[in-house]
Amino acid sequence: MRFSTLFRTGLIALAALAIVPAAQADSGTIRFNVVKAGFVIGGSAGQGTLTFQGRRYALSIGGISYGFTFGASDTHFVGTVSNIRRPSDVAGVYAAAGAGAAIGRGAQAIVLTNQNGAVLSLTGRQAGLIVSADLNGMAVTLK
Repeated sequence: MRFSTLFRTGLIALAALAIVPAAQADSGTIRFNVVKAGFVIGGSAGQGTLTFQGRRYALSIGGISYGFTFGASDTHFVGTVSNIRRPSDVAGVYAAAGAGAAIGRGAQAIVLTNQNGAVLSLTGRQAGLIVSADLNGMAVTLK
């Protein structure tokens, strides 16, 4: 009986230690502009800002897509980035599969995760003439 109490206490302590690093993760806000154009193979580029713990960090965005892509668009994204401990955690490669169309103005919403565990939850206003059903890769770097 005493062994089971000791065992349960040890499991609770291990669980608490596993939770502590996750509790230290923080979140911030992100906004960026991306211009995308393509015909089968598409490319995108943009820039933006990460606001994290009261400081602003400049970002550079670049990407490529492959699939059915025709046209061009300009999208302004805003949202949150969560599960980061330092600004450099937002840097990395984000991948998604998507389909959409914009004639004039449109809206987008997407959630992406990179190799560092950073999670981008974004909404965007899109303008342009584009039709796409493709695989996208987006690289975010700190300037």
